[in-house]
Amino acid sequence: MKLTVRVWRQAGPQAAGRLVDYEVPDVSPDASFLEMLDGLNERLTAAGEEPVAFDHDCREGICGACGVMINGVAHGPGRATTTCQLHMRSFRDGDLVTVEPWRARAFPVVRDLVVDRAALDRVVQAGGFISARTGSAPEANSVLVPKPDADLAFDAAACIGCGACVAACPNASASLFTAAKIAHLGLLPQGQPERHRRALGMVERMDLESFGGCTWFGECQEACPKGISIDFITRMNRDYLRAAAQPAQAEAAAGAI
Repeated sequence: MKLTVRVWRQAGPQAAGRLVDYEVPDVSPDASFLEMLDGLNERLTAAGEEPVAFDHDCREGICGACGVMINGVAHGPGRATTTCQLHMRSFRDGDLVTVEPWRARAFPVVRDLVVDRAALDRVVQAGGFISARTGSAPEANSVLVPKPDADLAFDAAACIGCGACVAACPNASASLFTAAKIAHLGLLPQGQPERHRRALGMVERMDLESFGGCTWFGECQEACPKGISIDFITRMNRDYLRAAAQPAQAEAAAGAI
């Protein structure tokens, strides 16, 4: 395959960015999208040009680092697929493929396709934990968890924090990410002591990080590579409202932010 790849190039956070076209010949249909970018960078390096900066790590759809917009779609045309899992057979010979970084105020561009997603980490730090005694692991059956709750908790815990939900949302909301992080702990017995304080702290941190509000477009769950449902947002909203109605919880969460 031969493709024209239109890539966003930006030397730094304060530099002006622009789209630049590159011809990429001899692309294997079985190559991943990141392998195609590797090939492009090899050609650029051989020509004495600056390679395209992009994030990646596991290349197995686990870490979430590889997220970019491909032809205006988060992670590209493959459903429930990360960028590193997207194969070039999803495109046709001669296609023009546009690659851009996540577009959100909370995700400033660092360089080219690399954005700073530390805002998501700060949301988790505001309450994404449980109180647990240190020491040896407890007996597995000492705390019984109903099967429906365990299944839902596993579904929420599948979130890899890639930021696709933010990039796809017209409001750049992190509600799906935040809801998943709140739900996978709040559904389990071990997460109950901080349940409402967690929701309050993480939602308020999300707002402080300049993420937009959720207006229920549903684009987030369509873009999510793990297929996380927007139903978790309703759980988050319920826990948040309950916590906000309790002055002690609100005061404790405000002190933790």
